[in-house]
Amino acid sequence: MNALGLIRPGKPVRVLCLGAHSDDIEIGCGGAIFQLQSHHADLDVTWVVVSSGGAEREQEGGKSASLFLGPTKIQDLVVKQFRDSFFPFEGAEIKGIFERELKTRTPDLVFTHYGQDAHQDHRLVSELTWNTFRDQMILEYEIPKYDGDLGKPNFFVPLDKEIYENKVRFLMQAFHSQHRKRWFEPQTFLALMRLRGMECNAPSGYAEGFHARKLVW
Repeated sequence: MNALGLIRPGKPVRVLCLGAHSDDIEIGCGGAIFQLQSHHADLDVTWVVVSSGGAEREQEGGKSASLFLGPTKIQDLVVKQFRDSFFPFEGAEIKGIFERELKTRTPDLVFTHYGQDAHQDHRLVSELTWNTFRDQMILEYEIPKYDGDLGKPNFFVPLDKEIYENKVRFLMQAFHSQHRKRWFEPQTFLALMRLRGMECNAPSGYAEGFHARKLVW
């Protein structure tokens, strides 16, 4: 189990970001991605979205990935077209994507969904992540939603003021199709980061929370 040893002299830090839907990665770990960029100039990112949600959402997702990754080297941008909310019924096909296209990668860090997320698509992505990557550091991010399924994260990434502000600004800028959802607003994202910042005593007062099942230092 590799953990916390992300700095390898002369080699890039390889990060795999997995999301069920086109805005999941940005909501769950967008701040951590910014923070990684601020500490590691040489970063290889593979960005995987299992359900683009249609042409409009796919376009928004591509725009958002560019905003969040900025000058970072994008190793690969993978976007699939599985039906939203039907992942458990298409599990064999999605498992095939993990086995054929993702298993051969050797990331230093994997971001994925919280394993006890109430959304069935999110849970399946998390389950397949752990099935596929057994020797990598995996951090499970959280997504606020109507289900009220937020847990008790045990791993925190404090965020600088510029970073948490940019995260919210880019989310609102990229995903115009989501503005009709009453919860998709700056106050929601700021509130969750403020709570996590309070829990870990972040200097700025803001942080992202993650679930780490096991870490070896």
